[in-house]
Amino acid sequence: MDLKMLKLQGHSIRKIVQLSGLSRNTVRRVLRDKAPQPFQTPERGSKLDPFKEYVTARFRASGLSAVRLLEETQAQGYRGSVMTLRRFLRTLKADAQAQQKATVRFETAAGQQAQVDWAYCGPFKDEGGCPLKVYAFVMVLGFSRALYSCFTTSMDLATLLDCHQQAFASLGGIPKEILYDNMKQVRLNPHQWNPQFLDFAHYYGFVPRTCRIYRPRTKGKVERAIHYLKTNFLAGRSFADLAELNAQNQHWLNEVANVRLHATTQARPVDLLAQEHLQPYGAVKPYQLVIPATRKVDAEGFVRFQKSRYSVPPEHCGKVVSIQQKDRRILIQCQELILAEHDVAPRAGSCVAQPEHLQALWKRSTEPNRAPLPNWQLRFDHAVVTTPLSVYQEVA
Repeated sequence: MDLKMLKLQGHSIRKIVQLSGLSRNTVRRVLRDKAPQPFQTPERGSKLDPFKEYVTARFRASGLSAVRLLEETQAQGYRGSVMTLRRFLRTLKADAQAQQKATVRFETAAGQQAQVDWAYCGPFKDEGGCPLKVYAFVMVLGFSRALYSCFTTSMDLATLLDCHQQAFASLGGIPKEILYDNMKQVRLNPHQWNPQFLDFAHYYGFVPRTCRIYRPRTKGKVERAIHYLKTNFLAGRSFADLAELNAQNQHWLNEVANVRLHATTQARPVDLLAQEHLQPYGAVKPYQLVIPATRKVDAEGFVRFQKSRYSVPPEHCGKVVSIQQKDRRILIQCQELILAEHDVAPRAGSCVAQPEHLQALWKRSTEPNRAPLPNWQLRFDHAVVTTPLSVYQEVA
């Protein structure tokens, strides 16, 4: 622009050269061009060019390092440096990572799928100063993007199933299938489901599915929902305890998360939820999870379970038994033998005992104790030597 302005002012080429300090050819070329030409780095050849096809094939097949590839290419005539190889390998690695992250967005029909995952929310301290880890359970419906979340201090199977039941009740039904990652509560290994979780899925009539290992973006809807939960709800807020955290979370779900205009569907999740046509949940009796616990019978013939004590026959004192709750009954057994059945204790700290157990314990405790035999011997079976009286008379 400066050169053209000087030309418009009537200066000659020679004068413009003097004023600008540029060469005559440069001034002529710029004045001849109608628009500025951007600078372009001239293309230069590389010593690696003849070997790039070979290096690419070897790297994709075996993932060899630059040092290994340097040895192989030098044998073929390469005379460049290892840094040139490394710069070229970085481009190959970037392409490979981009290909691995390529994902097709998968949209599901109404009522077809939900996605579930846990999110670790951080360590905290309870009122007693003890460390406490907090987790978030998140379920999102694939069609409507309706969201449910709650916060717990455990991720065990019992907690997972209870969170599912709360989500079914909150969302108004059960989808046909639910997608998980490979958590142990759902799948014990790549070839075996958790039998208790599978029983829960069959009870409510949904099909559990798991995503491919090390590919969490397969369940990208719930991954995005977890990020939304942490940034839009948790960030910058303070809660007195877990109860307040869950109460504010429920308010956030009702007033913010499920009534916002979703960026992908361009609709509010609460509006699309009516089109999900989920399987009914309220008509099904709540699932009862039975997980046996192991206890040792104490010297008084009792076992402790859920802060209460239950009696067993006293001859089983000191043995390890399994105890579990079914509906409102407590079942105690040793291997395949059922030792006792009790009603659930009316309150924590109760002692539930059957009269026959107490009578048998009283009888065993009042029996006379037999003195134990010593673990050594005293034998009187050797002969005693006696001297006749006549012998003493003869001596005298």
